[in-house]
Amino acid sequence: MALDEVLLDAVVAGDDPSGPLIRLYRWSRPTLSLGYHQRRIEPHWCQLALEGTIDLVRRPSGGRAVLHAGDLTYALVWPSPGLPRLEAYRQACAWLQRTFADLNQPLEFGDHRPAVATGNCFALATAADLVHPDGSKRIGSAQLWRRGHLLQHGSIQLKPPAALWRELFGTPPPCLAPLPVGDGELVERLAAAAVAFWGELRTQPLTDMERAAAAERLDRYRAPELCRAAPDSVTSPVPTMPRAT
Repeated sequence: MALDEVLLDAVVAGDDPSGPLIRLYRWSRPTLSLGYHQRRIEPHWCQLALEGTIDLVRRPSGGRAVLHAGDLTYALVWPSPGLPRLEAYRQACAWLQRTFADLNQPLEFGDHRPAVATGNCFALATAADLVHPDGSKRIGSAQLWRRGHLLQHGSIQLKPPAALWRELFGTPPPCLAPLPVGDGELVERLAAAAVAFWGELRTQPLTDMERAAAAERLDRYRAPELCRAAPDSVTSPVPTMPRAT
C-alpha cells in the first residue's frame, strides 16, 4: 500500500501516465488493514497482532477494517477523474462489474448508508461496494483523493477463511458462490476487462526508485502503535498518519 501512495504522488507531481494505473496483488500473511480515519479498534485485534496471528496495517484510503486473506486486492490510480465521488466510484468499478458479469455472477452497488457502528468493512454494503443480487458482498472499496487525483483500493473476496473471520469480527464471512475460474484466470479476465474499459494499458514492472520511495514510507502503514497498550474499550484513538505533500 506504500507503493500505491507512491504511484499516486507521482501523478500529483505531474509524472502521470496517459491513463490510469492498476495493480492487483495478494498478501503474504493474513493482514487486517484499517481505514485511514478508522477509530474503532477492537482490543482482540491488537491481541491477535501481538500473538502473530495477523499483521495490522493502516491504509492511506478510507473505509473500515478489511481482512486480507483469501482475497485479491486491487489499487487504481486515476489521474484527474473530474467527477463527484459517488460517480467516480461507479466508473472506477465498471471493469470489475464487467468481469463478474462475464462469469455469470453480476454485481451491483450496495444500498446501505455509511455507518460507524461496525469496524468491519464487509458488515455493510454501501454505494461504494459491489454485491451479488442475493446481497452477498464480493468487493469492498475505498478512496483517497489528493489534489484532484484518485487512489481507489478494493478487496475482492474469493475464499475468506471462516475461522479467522469469525475470530476477528464475530460473524461468518460473506456467503459467496465459488467462481467458475481459478485465481490466475480471474486476474487475466480482470486485466482484459480493464483494457476494454480504460483502453490500452501497458504492463510494466515497478522501478527501483518506486520501491525505494515505498520503503521510506513503510512506518506510515505499520500499526504497532495501536497495540502497545491494550485498550479498555472497543473505541480507541488512532494516531494520525503523516501525509505526503
